[in-house]
Amino acid sequence: MSKSDQAKNIPQITAEENWTAPSWALMQRAMFDKLNVAAVEYVARYTRSDNTLIWRNDWPGMDGSDDPYEAFMNLSLLYALGGSEEVGRLAGVMWESLTWQWTQYGQIHNEFDGYYDWMHHGEGYLYFYFLGLSDPESVKLKQRAVRFSRMYTGDDPQAPNYDKEKRLIRSPITGSRGPRFEMTEEDWVTHRGVLDDYLAPFEDIPGVDFASGKCKWSDDEIYGHIIRLMNERQAKGDVPLNLNATGMMAHTFMLTGDDTLRSWVKEYIAVWEERTAQNQGLIPDNVGLNGEIGEYNDGKWWGGYYGWRWPHGYMTIIEPVFNACANALLLTGEKRWLELARSVMDKQWSLGVQQQDGFAVPNRHFDAGWTDYRPFNVLHPIHLWFLSRAEEDLERVNRVDIPAFLQQIDIPVNSGRNAITHKETKHFIGNTIPWFLFMQGKFEGYPEQILEANMTLIDLQIAKMRSTAGDPLNWNWDDVNSIHQWQEYSPVYFEGLLQLTLGAPMHISHGGLQHASVRYYDGAKQRPGLPEGVAALIDKLEDNALELTLINTDLFASKEVIVQAGSFGEHQFTEAVISNYAGDILETLPIAGKWLRVAMQPGSGLKLRLGMDRYVHQPSYATPWFDPADAVRLIEPRATT
Repeated sequence: MSKSDQAKNIPQITAEENWTAPSWALMQRAMFDKLNVAAVEYVARYTRSDNTLIWRNDWPGMDGSDDPYEAFMNLSLLYALGGSEEVGRLAGVMWESLTWQWTQYGQIHNEFDGYYDWMHHGEGYLYFYFLGLSDPESVKLKQRAVRFSRMYTGDDPQAPNYDKEKRLIRSPITGSRGPRFEMTEEDWVTHRGVLDDYLAPFEDIPGVDFASGKCKWSDDEIYGHIIRLMNERQAKGDVPLNLNATGMMAHTFMLTGDDTLRSWVKEYIAVWEERTAQNQGLIPDNVGLNGEIGEYNDGKWWGGYYGWRWPHGYMTIIEPVFNACANALLLTGEKRWLELARSVMDKQWSLGVQQQDGFAVPNRHFDAGWTDYRPFNVLHPIHLWFLSRAEEDLERVNRVDIPAFLQQIDIPVNSGRNAITHKETKHFIGNTIPWFLFMQGKFEGYPEQILEANMTLIDLQIAKMRSTAGDPLNWNWDDVNSIHQWQEYSPVYFEGLLQLTLGAPMHISHGGLQHASVRYYDGAKQRPGLPEGVAALIDKLEDNALELTLINTDLFASKEVIVQAGSFGEHQFTEAVISNYAGDILETLPIAGKWLRVAMQPGSGLKLRLGMDRYVHQPSYATPWFDPADAVRLIEPRATT
């Protein structure tokens, strides 16, 4: 059956009853309108006529490409939600432009970072992943994804990052130039001033008082010692952070259907499960090239790159672990792959102690033992519950005493840590907890309140962008922190809109795919996203069902919405229970597929209870009209001698 024939065979229901559009529906459409204009203005504000960024003419060190990718990645995600055609065009243009510009600076080689770690790869390549949602028909996207993945399967001789026999990624610092076993002082030069106020990466650096919690990277002698010790102890071998590479494999799998990538993901997570079991249930943060825990670190399971002693501690352990487990679940449909993430969370919880201010768990491990006790971060159990819908994972959320201020809707002030509350709002994502409470029936009025807050954020960001401080010609380009400015001045943030329409939390910032309960297509225009004028609200999630309201706010034009089960078509609809404005059930329609077509008359609405079997389909970027695995053939280079 051709894709066009398949699209014709999608089950259809019709919304005919006139609904008075609720405020949340009108607010959603107003937000789309504002974002569509703001996104275009944002690109124009910070780029030249050729779409290169207005910025300095050189940039040293290995860091940096992730930051502009992060600043513009939401163009792609906005288009996938239903943003304008111009937003979609700019999403592709800006990825190409940023890749070119950072190739000229020297960080990118063969269109992929020459070498860096998978925290930053994870952040930056979110943009690349989101292009799968917005432009799956791109030949370039598929070609690049295959090439990038080969850099981590051991099949690219120019980038020998993976040891197939030992099942390990050979360094924390990897990329298109292969593993970076010897870092230079130039590689880290842009970090020096920033890291002066961070914890030392080692406890025995000459001239550094580790107990002070700070380390003078700006001191030339100390800096030399740091680079030497990093090369001796941290530059070779595997670390949990590398689990974020599974995101690239999952992305490529959904473009190709190549089963070797699914096998790689399972193999790589399995070896980390083995290492954790070998280390008495604690995931080690450093494994040598021979596969030995602590091989270059005096046998210590702690002290690796971005590991248990690193300033981030637990966060840069659990996030790549969770992302990998989520990817394995997606690719296999087997919930057993969530066990490693559960075990890491549970182990940390078991180490907690009751303190005067409440229950706290250690976030770091020094030579003297566990330290840096803080309240347990409930965000990761929430993401876990969203994927599994299991009672045991709901209990992992409910056992945490969530502070009142974290339960409230937040308008983030920056992409990072709030200086007053210490709350993390990377990528201006700050409302996962309130959304979870809404899903549990514990936050009345959430849709209107989150959309109002989101609109306020957009207005604030537009004002910042248009201000004198927002003019890139007024920035101090010699300040290395200027590379973060685009994120801080972007108005293209829409956490509330995504939560309500997709029935999901926003992605984990350090490399997480954008999972969702459903996503949408415009059936008439055959493109991703909600049709213009249509609003959607998911207000209830269960293990095998969700409740979705669709409103056509356009009083003069019919719309055609195709609802897809899961962000990547991984779920299957089993039935649709259709209700009217009064809540009366009108019809129950059996379904056995991942798509449902809703024909919406002008001004109409309906309520759907959609039964689902979750994780039963092979995930893919296929649309009702196009399957990249079948339709996009890779370009083969000429044979040369």
